Amino acid sequence: MGDVESPYRLEGASALVTGASRGIGRAVAVALARAGASVALLARDAGRLGEVRAEIAAVGGRALAVPCDLESPGAVAEAMALVLVEFPDLSIVVNNAGGMSHVGPFLASTEDDWAGIWSGNVTSAVRVLRHLGPHLVARGGGAVVNMSSVAGLAGVPMLSHYGATKAALISLTRTLAVEWAPHGVRVNALAPGWVTTDLTGAFSGDPGLSAALTGDVPQHRWGGVEEVAHAAVFLAGEAASFITGACLTLDGGLLAQPGGAALTGLLPLGRTAVR
Repeated sequence: MGDVESPYRLEGASALVTGASRGIGRAVAVALARAGASVALLARDAGRLGEVRAEIAAVGGRALAVPCDLESPGAVAEAMALVLVEFPDLSIVVNNAGGMSHVGPFLASTEDDWAGIWSGNVTSAVRVLRHLGPHLVARGGGAVVNMSSVAGLAGVPMLSHYGATKAALISLTRTLAVEWAPHGVRVNALAPGWVTTDLTGAFSGDPGLSAALTGDVPQHRWGGVEEVAHAAVFLAGEAASFITGACLTLDGGLLAQPGGAALTGLLPLGRTAVR
């Protein structure tokens, strides 16, 4: 049975990962490469992208580093054109880029807070898909994985703007799954819970706050970026060929608990910078 092709392998496939310079994006890019895919890496930090490319090369993979500010329409257009020249049969798109600017109550948020996070978390993914969607539809197949969050599936006090953007990504995922299914393109979302990254370092690094956040998690721990990456590889490949329009949660059981309670671990905080 050793020579049977595994549906979990991605040999011959080409993928694009946004926000690939650190955290979940970096882990997803490396995991895709380990599974056999060639990977285009997009992020603003050219230096960090070079590190990820070197990491992929070290495991025998091929990667293309494309520094790009996804909040610039012109930069995105140029980057997508370059990626399609280098990877003309691109079939996997992982929209991971995004972030959050602060933690605080809704009434303390500003117009700029909302505009900024919407641009970084939603509009950036829309731009990528508007450029690459026609390519995927024309080739008659592909897989899109949008990085959402459990914050898009439940009330999340102190992160109203962040939760709203992640809910929007889930809605976009389900709509495109229906629109693109006749063309063989699958579109799914991942919704991680509390995962240890640079972005959440201010939370996981504070013993008291970390305990408060994981106290409601049945597994009583933080998730790892590699665990999210493994799920992304699954959704990108043939093992998930009958899965589209889905939102897969990776939260240690947080949202499975009775009552569907809001994510309240951040309530003790006031407005706090996390960038």
